[in-house]
Amino acid sequence: MRERLSGNEAAAIAMKQINPDVVAAFPITPSTEIPQYFSTFVSNGTVDTEFVAVESEHSAMSACIGAQAAGGRAMTATSANGLSLMWEMIYIASSLRLPIVMSLVNRAVSGPLNIHNDHSDAMGVRDSGWLMLFSENNQEAYDNLVMAHRIAEHKDVLLPLMVCQDGFITSHSIENIELIEDEKVKEFVGKYEPEHYLLNDKEPIAIGPLDVQSYLFEHKTQQAIAMRKAKKVILDVASDFEKMTGRKYGFFEEYKMEDAEEVIVCMNSTAGTAKYTADKLREKGVKAGVLKIRVFRPFPAEEVAKALRKAKAIAVLDKADSLNAAGGALFEDVTSGMFVSKIQVPTVNYVYGIGGRDTTSKDIESVYEDLVEIAKTGEIGNPYRYLGVRGCE
Repeated sequence: MRERLSGNEAAAIAMKQINPDVVAAFPITPSTEIPQYFSTFVSNGTVDTEFVAVESEHSAMSACIGAQAAGGRAMTATSANGLSLMWEMIYIASSLRLPIVMSLVNRAVSGPLNIHNDHSDAMGVRDSGWLMLFSENNQEAYDNLVMAHRIAEHKDVLLPLMVCQDGFITSHSIENIELIEDEKVKEFVGKYEPEHYLLNDKEPIAIGPLDVQSYLFEHKTQQAIAMRKAKKVILDVASDFEKMTGRKYGFFEEYKMEDAEEVIVCMNSTAGTAKYTADKLREKGVKAGVLKIRVFRPFPAEEVAKALRKAKAIAVLDKADSLNAAGGALFEDVTSGMFVSKIQVPTVNYVYGIGGRDTTSKDIESVYEDLVEIAKTGEIGNPYRYLGVRGCE
């Protein structure tokens, strides 16, 4: 079914087709439309979901934890400061191994107050034990949500999952999108049948007990093992999704990487601009390529390193600054993976787009121009760079 939808509408329709047991949410720009659209499906009887209108995002995640722990399938949506208010419960959701699915519409975290797009919200919880999928466009946001429960609920995983998309850039922009038939989504997602849950009267259990020195280390290690096992599950689910739709997904997308010498690594909507720019530069003889990361947690370090091994110069674009004087989060993960794999390619970091600052094809072209020079000389200079900032360097 071909439709024209915004990213938020696409996310809400995916939720409708999944028909979770519980959705708990509190409005925050730019994710507000997702529960707003979904609430209409509740009110008109399209779904039989219990919609819980809570008083804060902390309560939204708490309600999802309670619902999932009780044996239900729970979903929510938020952005930026809303995710920050959830922070305590974000860790509890993952530590309890509850496969909650959240749509995270990426927005700058205050302060100062800014409602526009960057990735500071997602990067703030990148090590909280949640699986993280990033979406270049509305189609990918929809597809990632359809795949999310199959991944998160797998017996080898049992971790919560967030599907990220860029606030306003995709969440409010209308694009053509291919929807899957409702019955096919229902069959693909399947029924949630947890092995252990609070409302199982045949197995009384406690949820969230005190976990002191005797056990916490082992439980955290089990989370880490589940994150590693998720890599195979993600690819298996993507393979089944491709059979259903013809749309292929992996850990990342390689765009014109076969002979690429100058490569940009990025996530979410920026990949579209980078691909367009690479096409333009190819016409001028520049061997430009793009590696678009889709799966950020678990991070496919070995696979990324292998994909980048033939490049002559690499730029990793981070839409959030780690404020650590050593580069952004994506840059750190990429370079760590390359180092461990013993692959040495000159690599620089560009922090860009903070607070929704426009990043144009001209900006991306300037990055490729820098990479051409680095490829020629082998000299990196300052590896920690900013793209499109005024008067601060």
